[in-house]
Formats: sequence, structure tokens, C-alpha cells
Amino acid sequence: MKRILKSVLVMALMMFFGAYTYAQTGITGTVKDSEYNSSLPGAAIMIKGTTEGTITNIDGDFELPTQAGTFDIIISFLGYEDKTVSVTVTSGKMTRLGEISLEGTSQGILEIYVTADRAKERETPVAISNIDHKQIENELGSRDIPLILNSTPSVYSTQQGGGAGDARINVRGFDQRNVAIMINGVPVNDMENGWVYWSNWDGIADATSSIQMQRGLSAVNLATPSIGGTMNIITSPASHKAGGSLKFEYGSGNFMKASLAGNTGLINDKFALSVGGVRKSGVGVIDKTWTDAWAYYVGASYKINKKHKLEFYAMGAPQRHGQNLYKQNIAAYSHEYAKEFGYTQDQLDQYPEADASIQYPGYSDAKSGRYYNENWSPVSESYNGKQYWNGKEHDRHDKGFLNERENFYSKPLINLNWYSHWTDKISQYTVLYYSGGKGGGTGTIGSVRYNYHEGITSPSRFVHWDATIARNEANGASLGVLRNSRNNQATYGALSKVKILFNENLKGSVGIDWRTAEIEHYREVRDLLGGTHFVDTNDDFA
Repeated sequence: MKRILKSVLVMALMMFFGAYTYAQTGITGTVKDSEYNSSLPGAAIMIKGTTEGTITNIDGDFELPTQAGTFDIIISFLGYEDKTVSVTVTSGKMTRLGEISLEGTSQGILEIYVTADRAKERETPVAISNIDHKQIENELGSRDIPLILNSTPSVYSTQQGGGAGDARINVRGFDQRNVAIMINGVPVNDMENGWVYWSNWDGIADATSSIQMQRGLSAVNLATPSIGGTMNIITSPASHKAGGSLKFEYGSGNFMKASLAGNTGLINDKFALSVGGVRKSGVGVIDKTWTDAWAYYVGASYKINKKHKLEFYAMGAPQRHGQNLYKQNIAAYSHEYAKEFGYTQDQLDQYPEADASIQYPGYSDAKSGRYYNENWSPVSESYNGKQYWNGKEHDRHDKGFLNERENFYSKPLINLNWYSHWTDKISQYTVLYYSGGKGGGTGTIGSVRYNYHEGITSPSRFVHWDATIARNEANGASLGVLRNSRNNQATYGALSKVKILFNENLKGSVGIDWRTAEIEHYREVRDLLGGTHFVDTNDDFA
């Protein structure tokens, strides 16, 4: 009986201290626009006469821990009149202020702090979905950023072959060539083909404060096809609380990721700075889709006065990763699974099931079934050929194999954003930006030996590197090589949009999207594969 009473007493004490631990003292509330009753994310909440403060989240909500007492709370937001609210805080309780409405200094012109033409619920006639930083942090993990949108109506995203950054997104059936993707107001769709290479923005999710997905055509001030929709990624420094974080992530395929971030929070209701860095590596879940990546981010915000604000951003993600680009018949992954779809034995015989022991005899580190990838194959470790890219010779990624398809790229993005209210009825935002680009992808050119030349059965062909190297060494000149397809670019652009409120029922806007780019496309030899030189005779200009 004594033991039972002791146990009950211990549990009661644990419950008491647990309840005491979770009791908080502070203030909560929601900040909204007085005219449209819409939330104001990023509004500053300060305790008068102190340095204590916070900002509202994407829904306009805030929570400010503080001590008990009576205070004056100052609520401010760019383009709105400041508001002071007196509040008495009781120890151990969160005092709720409810909804706090701010009067706009410019009637009806909202959210000019965002460059990306964000839609407003109940005002903009497009279907929209908003995703805040907390949801991104909890649900995305270390995946490519489009995958957070899979729960959004009419949106489909996939990792495709499983290579890091090789994801794609479809909106209302349209691929991402017809979806305008923007980061802090800067369009990141490729100028030539409209595609978005998410490996260029690896690590951006760690700094993202919100994402808005607009489905269908919207009034976006961009010369970019957007019939599918518009995806706006915002990394506002002022939306992050003061503090820092160091995070380590581990996953399948020897995946490792380290993230370091620091934020000043909003200082004196004027300045905010955010910095971050990411290191990511792994061998890949799909065979040989390894990754070797870095990412960096700097964001700064400065509120000049109530009518003018500047933001500066710099980010990039230099990376290399093995790819799995070619689609396979389902029978190549599993005959048993294919039978569930009605495959006959004759059809199964056309596609031998991936079996590493048959395809790569003597090579133990290979995967079969769903993890099969034809874009790599073993090479003798005695082969000491160097690989050439970015103007230098390098050792290959692994001594025991070569990737036929590898992506290597670095695309820095730098932009300066200026937001202003000129009068009560005229507002403007302007974005100046530079986007570089250096790198490319690999493949073969010329005549190479494939597995079937050596009598090896496989669901699809792959390069037999040792046979190719032996033939090139015997010939002197290389008959087939590993090449780089280079894509070097420098893009300069300016975006500007003026919004005009004529009256309560009529608004107008006019804008400009100016860009110019210098883009180089060429091929170069990456690996001679045992030969002394290579001559390409397939080009009319060779």
C-alpha cells in the first residue's frame, strides 16, 4: 500500500510540475486590415519602452512571452498607422487581445512588402493555397521544395528518378514550364525553355517564411507563361524570430544534412538580418543517385520610414549529384508487380527484371528492383583517368563506378527590392536582380561499348566502361568519351509595378519586366576514357 501511495504521489507531483512548466505568461492576438478584414503577416509587435517584441505569422497571429504587469503594446506595419494598446498581463496566463485592426495610410493597397503579386482571399478571383514556415519545417524535411505542395488541390509534384533536386511540379495538368515560379519576386524559370531546376535552389526551404500557390491564370507582372498557376516563395528576414539554430538530419541512402541559421529578428522596428548555410551529402536511395551539395542564404530588410522599405537577398546552391533520368518499363523493376497489371509471360520476357548479380558480375555494391538505375555502371579501380569540369581536372566521384548522367551546377541569385507608398493612392515596388549560372550535365558522345556488346543481359542498356576504355587504349584516339554539356549564363533584370487606387471601386496597375541574358551552350570532353584525344566528326562545323 505504501508503494502504491508513493507512486500516486510521484505521479501527482509530475503532473503538477508538468502543468507548471507549460503555463506561460504573455500576450496573444491577431492583426488585421480594418477595411478588408484580411490578416497582416509580418506586422511588428513591440512593448513600449523595451526591446521585447515579435512579428505576426502568415495568418496575422502573434504570441509574445513577457512578464506580468501593465504595458503599452505598439503594433505597426508598413503602409498602416501605428496602434497602441494597453494591456494588463497576469502571471501564468496568456492574455488574449483578440483581433487588432490597423488603419491603412493608403486605402485598399495591401501587402506591398511582397514582390510576388500575392493573391488575397475574398479579393482576388483565383484559387490560392498558403503554406507557412511551420508547415514547411514539419512536413517537408530534406526533400525538394515542390513536394510540400502535394497536399494542395490540383497540384502534383514528384521526385521523378530520385536524384537530388530533380523534382518537378504540375499544376492543373500543366507542367512547370507553364507555371511561373518566383523567389522573392524574381522569376526563376529558365529563360530559354521555361523549366525549373530545383537543384539550383537546394536549401531554400530552410529560409522560406511562406509559399503561396495560385492555381490558374492570375494578374502576375511577368513575361513568363503562367497558365497553370503561380508559385511565390518568400524568405522575408523580418518574419523570423531572433535566434539561431543548428540542425542535423539523417536518412536512408546514408543521407546527411547539416543546417546552420541565424536571425536577428526585427530590431527597433527597422532592421532584420537572416543568414544560413546547408551541407548535404549521401549515396542516394535509388542506386548511385549520390549528392554532394552546399547552400547559402543571406537576407536583410531595412524600413527607411513608414512609406519606404528595402530588402536585399543573396542565395545559391553549388552542387553535384548522380541522376536517374531514363524511364523504365514497370516489369524491369518487378515481374510480380507487373503481373498485377495484366502482363503476360511473353511481355515479361521482353523486359528482364533488374538483377544486380547478373548485370554487374563481381560488383557487390549495386541495387536491384525498384532501386535499379541504368545511368551508372562499374569501372575498374585501376583506371586512373581524370575528369575535367569548371576549368580544372578532378578525381572522379568514386573509384569503383562512373555515372553516365551527372548534374553539376551553381546558380547564385542576388536581388534588391524596394517598396514604397508615394501617396495615399499610389504605391510601387521595384526589383533589381542578377542571376548567374555555371555548370551542366554529363553524357556520352561518340562510339561506346554497351552491356549487350559484352553479352550481359539487362532491362535497358548501360555503358560498359571497362570495355570502352580498353578499346580506346588500344586505338590511341578515343572513339567514345564522357562529355559535359555546358550551360553558362548571366541574367540581369528589373521588375517594377505601380498600383493606383482611383476610387473604392476601381484599381489599376502598370508594370514592366525587363531582362537580358548572356548564355553559352557548348560541349567539352570530360573524360577521354583511356584514349589520348578525341575528334568529333558528327558536327557540320568540325
